[in-house]
Amino acid sequence: MKSARLLITLSLCLLGHSAAAQLGGSRAFEYLNLPNNARLSALGGVNITSGWKDPGQIISNPALLNSDMEDQLVISRLGYFADIANTSLTYATNIENYGTWSIHLDFLNYGDIQSFDEAGFLNGQFSVNEYAFAISNSQSFGPFNVGGSMKLAVSDLAAFKASALLFDLGGTFKHPEKDLTVGFAVKNLGFLLSDYIEENNSQLPTDIQLGVTFKPEFMPFRFSATARNLVRADAVFFDPSSNALFGENNEPSFGEEIFTRLVFGAELLFSQNFQLRMGYNHLLRQELKLENVSGGAGFSFGFMFKVKRFEFAYSRALYHTAGGSNTLQMNLNLSGLIKKKTDD
Repeated sequence: MKSARLLITLSLCLLGHSAAAQLGGSRAFEYLNLPNNARLSALGGVNITSGWKDPGQIISNPALLNSDMEDQLVISRLGYFADIANTSLTYATNIENYGTWSIHLDFLNYGDIQSFDEAGFLNGQFSVNEYAFAISNSQSFGPFNVGGSMKLAVSDLAAFKASALLFDLGGTFKHPEKDLTVGFAVKNLGFLLSDYIEENNSQLPTDIQLGVTFKPEFMPFRFSATARNLVRADAVFFDPSSNALFGENNEPSFGEEIFTRLVFGAELLFSQNFQLRMGYNHLLRQELKLENVSGGAGFSFGFMFKVKRFEFAYSRALYHTAGGSNTLQMNLNLSGLIKKKTDD
């Protein structure tokens, strides 16, 4: 298992220095794009307009932060490949005259990895961790919400470390009568505080995203569509060395360029206490499927159920024939849990 961890970690490091023709490019802090809560993972990995009562979604779009999330705590754990795991904590509260605020912590742990010299002798082991701390605020103006997050991101890869100060900005319009939300998010603007090595010149994973979520009046479904990679020209995986796109000997078409920027999600609403969720990420499917078998790559699903002040959610995202990721989440409403003492 440690060998598998080492291979995956080396792959992540190499991804940052891969050819510009691939979507990975030379960007650092790509772990910030991992779907770190159950709703996000189940809805395809990218969504900025669903989750008005789910504080876990604040890190996806700070404009979703609202007063209904007061005193809610979210604990989420993403089980990735080879025992790599991401743990997230989010807490939201209202501060009178200053809007709604939240704090968020992400911790991605690759575990301990064995180190060998050129002759194959064991040198010991090293740890690899990446984490981010964020503070978010939002303000409401009628049907409009605007929000912002300030994040400190750190990547600690053995002897190589990088850090950055990043900002997310978001806005939403929530229809006053219909179940309709339209939103945008500008993510990971900022600057490096330090890089892995001086000559590395790592790029930040800046992105602009647009999204919409809509529930038809007489249907128990809520549908979402999110456009991402809107600041990138290379949003489609294409390997010019083989002159092949997904087995075809031509460059990506205009339709492929559009479709791979979109992520789709749907929620089946049995009640306020039970939901099923599903999603489809076309870019993920095209990048990770094998030539003869897809293994369900790009598809995801999950469910949520609520019991009193506790809400539990689970999701599974399929990446490859080798497997996928699992996410467990618990939302706890702390409002009224601790009663203040009154004077006699």
